[in-house]
Amino acid sequence: MNTESNVAREALDSQQAAPAVMSVTRPFYWSIRRELWENRWIYIAPLAVAAVFLFGFLVTAGHHVRTQMRAALTVDPGKQRAAILLPYEIAAGLIMVTVFILTVFYCLEALHSERRDRSILFWKSLPVSDITTVLSKATIPCALQLFAFALTFVTQFIMLLLSSAVLAGSGLSVATLWNQVAFYSTSLGLLYHLVTVHILWYAPIYGWLLLVSAWARRAPFLWAVLPPVAIIFLEKLVFDTTYFAALLQYRFSGPETPSFNRGSGSMGYMTHFNLGNFLATPGLWMGLVVAAAFLFAAIRLRRHRGPN
Repeated sequence: MNTESNVAREALDSQQAAPAVMSVTRPFYWSIRRELWENRWIYIAPLAVAAVFLFGFLVTAGHHVRTQMRAALTVDPGKQRAAILLPYEIAAGLIMVTVFILTVFYCLEALHSERRDRSILFWKSLPVSDITTVLSKATIPCALQLFAFALTFVTQFIMLLLSSAVLAGSGLSVATLWNQVAFYSTSLGLLYHLVTVHILWYAPIYGWLLLVSAWARRAPFLWAVLPPVAIIFLEKLVFDTTYFAALLQYRFSGPETPSFNRGSGSMGYMTHFNLGNFLATPGLWMGLVVAAAFLFAAIRLRRHRGPN
């Protein structure tokens, strides 16, 4: 009898499904999706800016494009290309500035808001580590820059199609427009600029903002700005030097290396670039080390900080 019951129990156990093993990357993936769900404004605002700009471009496209092309044909080739590229540069600049500002405010609120509204108690009850949480939040600034590229690419392509339609209807050369814009090469250059500067070079800035977000109980923006300002004034007062101010300027202005051929405007960055020269810049690797240290400190702070 015991033998039969043991056999039946073993058969029943063999029919039960084995417990699912959670993938290591699955919590990270869902953490990123959580950030996108909870912070829809970080991608709705750039979409709104692009839509408003396209509407304005559409309203003025007929008169503006014809006048601009006729005027461009009367000047030297360099000024001709600058005149044709101007609206495309404005579109790219508006989107990049909007995304950068949104990235700054997202980083400042990323870890501070969950302590302020006490939702950190709920999120800590889930099987998601502090490392996964902080790294998922640190991924959002990188994703936003790629989103800025995709949005700029689509916006400029629509502008190019509208301009081509206007020129074709006016009997002017569409080939001149496409040759001067060099759409695909400038788009590749824009992607290079966003990845190297807005992601890799600005990494310590994002890390500092996330650290302040994890530490500050109130007014994270002030706590992010006041310490660097205080260091600049103290250094000038005590040592009569401006090394820290120069360091901040170097970080915000971007690397001055031969990897960047800076022409006019945002699209002039990139017809020539050298990734090897950029990777050989010491400031890049020092900045990444500092960014990693800031993120490590933010992880430790989130582990031990409770609600505000």
